[in-house]
Amino acid sequence: MVPIVSLLPSNHANAVRRIIRSILLVSIMLPALLSCSLTENNGLKAIKTGGELVVLTRTSPTTFFDTPEGPAGFEYDLVTSFANYLGVKPRFIVAEKFNDILPRLIKGEANMAAAGITITEARRKVVQFGPPYQQIRQQVIYRLGTDRPATVADLVGRHVDVQAGTSQVELLQELKREYPDLKWTEVSKDTEELLLQVWQGLVELTISDSNIMSVNRQYFPDLQVAFTMPKPESLAWAFPQSADRSLQHAAEKFLEQSRASGELAQLIDRYYGPASRSNFINMSVYKVRIRSRLPEFQIMFENAGKKYDVDWRLLAAISYQESFWEPLATSPTGVRGIMMLTEETAGQLEISDRLDPAQSIDGGTRYILNLIDRMPAGITGPDRQWMALAAYNIGINHLEDARIITQKKGGDPNKWNDVKNNLPLLSDKNWYGKTKYGYARGMESVIFVNRVRTYYDVLVKIDDEEKAKNKPRALDLKAPAI
Repeated sequence: MVPIVSLLPSNHANAVRRIIRSILLVSIMLPALLSCSLTENNGLKAIKTGGELVVLTRTSPTTFFDTPEGPAGFEYDLVTSFANYLGVKPRFIVAEKFNDILPRLIKGEANMAAAGITITEARRKVVQFGPPYQQIRQQVIYRLGTDRPATVADLVGRHVDVQAGTSQVELLQELKREYPDLKWTEVSKDTEELLLQVWQGLVELTISDSNIMSVNRQYFPDLQVAFTMPKPESLAWAFPQSADRSLQHAAEKFLEQSRASGELAQLIDRYYGPASRSNFINMSVYKVRIRSRLPEFQIMFENAGKKYDVDWRLLAAISYQESFWEPLATSPTGVRGIMMLTEETAGQLEISDRLDPAQSIDGGTRYILNLIDRMPAGITGPDRQWMALAAYNIGINHLEDARIITQKKGGDPNKWNDVKNNLPLLSDKNWYGKTKYGYARGMESVIFVNRVRTYYDVLVKIDDEEKAKNKPRALDLKAPAI
């Protein structure tokens, strides 16, 4: 039988042959293309169907940790927000060592890893990375009072310990090309533990991510930055190489939205803002006074906390900022007592003696809770507490002026991170003349909130450590009075 194509003119026959080949090619490729299209969304679809996002992380002050109120941490909060964005629940797998996280991710134990992971070329070869959410720098850390290295050359001949499997090792390997005599020791300890050992004098030098150092320095004030590496590095979530990119693409959209809404900036400020603004001298004195002065008043703070359902450590932090736990404190403006209440406020709270610490603490507690209740409904979460603290310092009317300025400048008047940037304008004549309540020292209010947040964070850490030791009374330590 003669093929029909052969009966056609040659030019027509060639055209037909090309059409037939195209049809055959499409028929062969179509199943593969459809399969690829279906596979592309399988990862994210499976997560949504199962209702769970499985995440590898580690325990540290910058990632994930437990509190009496439940889990917390920068990575915990950011991942939880991402899971909410996806409409699923997060499930965290806590790796014992940082070095275990990527190998376990590669084995398929989780959908992603969120553990303050630095993007490096070596890691790019084994995992995929989402978009960066924070930039850090590597810092050489030493203890105050020891010989400070000023440059990389000064590290030669010194004892440097770094955590194995981290970007610090890769950095040192790169530096060794220029400084062949540079040596270091890789250990299984976390960076946080190495920082503690530097503070204790057990390790001479270490290298830390700047965000980790920022948080830990408030607890160990003798830790000092010798110098900072000039090249910035990025932190990002990691995803398995073997997985499709559907979850990664969802993370990109989520982080883009978080940046645009200010949520990411709020989160970074929540965990790193107070730490980066802590004062070395104040922290040293504060930690001594926790042991020398606080025990005398701790039961009063605890009683007020139980009575009004508020964290007593927050009350103690406010009191320290106001009076340094001095019950007879008096300011030039007439505020008095351990909570530094005005005569007018004391009268409204029916306090007969501001210098009685029990009365002052009880009244101060009712006052701060009243301010929290008076915050507008749109202010939620931690922002409500920080705004109330600002009002405690500057007055609720001046706070409202700052919120109005914030709104006029295009910021969010319900976000502390935005309002705090505009509070200082209350002392700027170009602005306070346009407000309803006029001049106020707004910068002092910002400092007040920052310090209370720092004092509170440190007190929580010390109190939790004491509880873990099963002592009968938290913070019941002896030290010389200051």
